[in-house]
Amino acid sequence: MNLPDTQVGTLPGAIHMMDDLIMPDARVLNALHNSRLVENLSEAEVNILANLITVQYFEAREFVAELEDELKGALMILVEGEMEISARLDNEPVSLHLEAPGDLARVISFVGGNMMNISARITVKKNSAVLLLQRSKLEALLNSHPSIVLCVMRNLVRHVHGVARRNNAEKEELSNYLYRTHGLY
Repeated sequence: MNLPDTQVGTLPGAIHMMDDLIMPDARVLNALHNSRLVENLSEAEVNILANLITVQYFEAREFVAELEDELKGALMILVEGEMEISARLDNEPVSLHLEAPGDLARVISFVGGNMMNISARITVKKNSAVLLLQRSKLEALLNSHPSIVLCVMRNLVRHVHGVARRNNAEKEELSNYLYRTHGLY
């Protein structure tokens, strides 16, 4: 992946002008669709949402602190690269590995805001590009496009529910293995 010298900015060619319409880059749209954040949105609504998003670049082996202004209140969507996030959520350790385009991070910070005590450290494993959706920008659509906000929030709930279901299934499988129950091991 060839990243420009700057770490912050827009993806080269991230937005294309077509007859007074602004069209996001295919990689941006691909990451949004892979994240399932835009399920049940029309293409016009996806473009409205995509135009609220900024792109952030990180170099391999870079460490990113929680309190950077660009990350406060932002949802992260991986475009390309690999990142690992280690966090403490109310003194409980949580880790997350982002490797596939569309992987989401900072969901709790995005939804919960300042209501939770979260400290995180992001380790960049490979040169990466992420989309950042600021909560304030999404909230700005409440009056003009409330259906976009509702869909995005509904899709975030589905995402978190899916993560919880997978974790529960993994816990059950580990328990079955350790205690040799259900005759599977």
